[in-house]
Amino acid sequence: MIATAQAMDAEMAERIERHQAERSAAWRTVEAPVDLAKAIADLAPDEIAVVDCLTLWLSNVFMRGMVVADECDDLAAAVQACPARLWLVSNETGLGIVPDNALARRFRDESGRLHQRLAALADHAVFVVAGLPLTLK
Repeated sequence: MIATAQAMDAEMAERIERHQAERSAAWRTVEAPVDLAKAIADLAPDEIAVVDCLTLWLSNVFMRGMVVADECDDLAAAVQACPARLWLVSNETGLGIVPDNALARRFRDESGRLHQRLAALADHAVFVVAGLPLTLK
């Protein structure tokens, strides 16, 4: 498991604790709130990793004032070169109304571009709504 969440408030800390409690002790967790590309690059060919989640990672990149395009380039390169079996989990942010502020619109647009780019690299892409999987690729 490669976790990207950060406990910025009590509610998020509770969510993280709940996720940790739900996982088996057999899971190894790597915390990678912003250095996700490195965490992926460090995976061995015989590993299986779940990245949870891309939109939280992107939020962290935004909050730290990092160059989004550069970070997304690094992430895409790491995913493409990854020798391990990799599962990427994310949230859909573009199906709702157009946000009323520039930051939210930029986040939605960057998230959409990131998802399109990583889906193009993936062997499979599945959109899950209400617990129902819709295979896209």
